[in-house]
Amino acid sequence: MRILTPSKITFLALIVCFLTQKTKAQDTNLNIKQDPKFEALLNEKRKINTPLTVNERYKIQVFSGESDKAKKSLYDCKQEFSTLDGTIVFNTPNYKVWIGNFRTRIEAEKNLVEIKKKYSNAFLIKPQK
Repeated sequence: MRILTPSKITFLALIVCFLTQKTKAQDTNLNIKQDPKFEALLNEKRKINTPLTVNERYKIQVFSGESDKAKKSLYDCKQEFSTLDGTIVFNTPNYKVWIGNFRTRIEAEKNLVEIKKKYSNAFLIKPQK
């Protein structure tokens, strides 16, 4: 093992001090030029992509119960009614299976007639915000 002499230690300390004084952090000024229409477009996209559970559309509830049975019910619904989207919503203590995303009540009721043939307990809902 080498032992450094006091003069070498002083020399190394001065070099380290000198190097640390000369280093500079990055400049944090960053300018982004963005088209003002971009923000408007982003706001429109946010309006369109609201979650299924928080919008003004009608849905059909086909199941309410345990998690495993809800998953199976959702899978069966997606197989049977492939044109309708479906989701599982947890509302203590039950998991609920909602299918469809209908703009009008008339449209929802037309689909409800078909869905009731397979799920007799199905009913129409309009989730609240």
